[in-house]
Amino acid sequence: MTMQRKTITITEQMESWVKAQVDSGQYGNDSEYFRDLIRRDQERRVATTQLRSMLDEAEASGTSNRTAEEIWAEAEKRSAPNNG
Repeated sequence: MTMQRKTITITEQMESWVKAQVDSGQYGNDSEYFRDLIRRDQERRVATTQLRSMLDEAEASGTSNRTAEEIWAEAEKRSAPNNG
């Protein structure tokens, strides 16, 4: 994968933050920190899209005739380790 160089401008406060993250040893340099931020943003956006899709599907499925207790019991049953 080819790398592209980007130039950004950040405030002194942001620069101090980035430097502290690198100095903590979690990142080798500024670029690693920014790449991690981008990866996390991409993951968050995918998760948000999936959640919106699930909510749309749930809303489209209509209203249930079951009680809240019945729905909760079914959810617990589905999430149990031996649900098969």
